[in-house]
Amino acid sequence: MKPALQLSLQFADRTHRLLLPRHRVARWLRAALDAPAQIAVRIVAADEGRRLNRDWRGKDYATNVLTFDYERQPLVVADLVLCAPVVEREAQAEGKAIEAHYAHLLVHGVLHAQGWDHQRAAEARRMQARESELLRALGFADPYAA
Repeated sequence: MKPALQLSLQFADRTHRLLLPRHRVARWLRAALDAPAQIAVRIVAADEGRRLNRDWRGKDYATNVLTFDYERQPLVVADLVLCAPVVEREAQAEGKAIEAHYAHLLVHGVLHAQGWDHQRAAEARRMQARESELLRALGFADPYAA
């Protein structure tokens, strides 16, 4: 049985609203959770994504996903912010469905919220392998396959 999840799903940018019903987002998040969680997922436009990335990471561009993790034990508490225009652009460039890219980024963000990282090569290999495993179990192709 997967851990309990309290999910707040917010759409500041409603472009992909129909691709992201609550039950689907919850399923993707639960797949990657190892502990009960309270997670807010916010889908934003480029201006908000850029502002958050600049203010919190010092990088003046909108990025695909930002993870703000506040607590890991006994409860995972985090906010995941996904930038709709960036997600769409990346999905198109990689020749994948937008839904598949959202699933990948949500899994990626939830792993970060639980302490996974990819700063070092060994960490990146471990995290990518876990993402690939989870996404295959969810019915998606390996996001790192050539």
